[in-house]
Amino acid sequence: MQPPFSQQPELHPTLGASLSGTNLERAGDHNQRVMLQAIRVSGPLTRADLGRITGLTPPAIANITRRLLNDDLIREVGLLHGTRGQPAMRLAINPDGCFAIGVNVDRDHVTLVVLDLLGQVRHRAVLEVDFPLPAAVNAFFKAQMDELARSQLFPPRRIIGVGVALPDDLGQVNLPNRPKSFDVWSTTDIPGLFTASVSLPVFMENDAAAAALGELQFGYGLRDPSFFYVLINQGLGGGMVIDGQYFRGAHGRSGELGFLPIISPRTSASTLEEAVSLSALYAFMAARGRPVTRPEQLLDLDGVGQQLLNDWLDLAAELLTTPILAVSCLINPEAVFFGGRLPAPLIDRLAQMINDRLWAHSGTVPVIVPVHRAATSTDAPAIGAALLPFTDRLLPTRTTLMKTAAE
Repeated sequence: MQPPFSQQPELHPTLGASLSGTNLERAGDHNQRVMLQAIRVSGPLTRADLGRITGLTPPAIANITRRLLNDDLIREVGLLHGTRGQPAMRLAINPDGCFAIGVNVDRDHVTLVVLDLLGQVRHRAVLEVDFPLPAAVNAFFKAQMDELARSQLFPPRRIIGVGVALPDDLGQVNLPNRPKSFDVWSTTDIPGLFTASVSLPVFMENDAAAAALGELQFGYGLRDPSFFYVLINQGLGGGMVIDGQYFRGAHGRSGELGFLPIISPRTSASTLEEAVSLSALYAFMAARGRPVTRPEQLLDLDGVGQQLLNDWLDLAAELLTTPILAVSCLINPEAVFFGGRLPAPLIDRLAQMINDRLWAHSGTVPVIVPVHRAATSTDAPAIGAALLPFTDRLLPTRTTLMKTAAE
């Protein structure tokens, strides 16, 4: 719910790093991105509000807001009354200003979403299939583009790009029941699967990184801009955001939680992913006579199945506690967020189990980081993928500022 017109908007202090404008010569692109971000995160706002948030001059604000209005990216939504002088016009994001498509390809599904400029999912489709091959992904995407064209809900000129999120080494990591044919992903022209159907730019990202980026822009990252994201899908991944910026590491492989070695008398797994992932959970249940093949089936188990599931959650919590303690000590984030296809009630239970174990160490480590379910949980990689075209065209990044400052 938006505040009454007579109230000033509450501007969260943690947004300052991403909402700082610059008066450097020829940095207009960055300033426009900053202005749009400010309105998206804290709007509706008056032009005076924008000046306080961004530090830009009134003439700069007037020029940029005029451009944004002309491009239909923002709209005027009424006057702010109850202040001195002439009532000021408030500005808000136009959700229909532009759209982006996000696709998440994984070992057990393909998810497609269309996001509007406010980050709202306006269209969603899921192909539930084990180890989808490139031809199946291409056919699914083409069918969805045909459906979107028929619906006429998303004018083609308003769709600015396609983001694709998928696990690193998709065709190489040897998860249970992976067919030999699945290694075709190692040699596939992945952008070509999508450009064959649409004349739009295609952006690629690791699935856990995409999920973390989506949480940063559309979830709790707006409140807690330093966090670690844990993605539980068929595999196990992680992503690290520090002060509102995704941290990739020297070789682009930061956050690779699943590859951590483990030794436990409770499992024969040698890596964390082999014990804590949906594929590991399915194997755990099948070995004990309660086979499960889809996440939603985990919410409809009999008494024995529920006890087995609780045993697995307890094992997962035990194995995850030490890595999260390491994250807490080494990175000192504000929170750890869990997302992925593990159903939300089970993520909540797992988070509570981990939190209980973490607090047992409260006297021996400097800070205990809280664990929560992410706001962008189930479709997080697809939502984060859809964010990529927005980031390229509209949202502020340090890269954009560096480019404009160097021109």
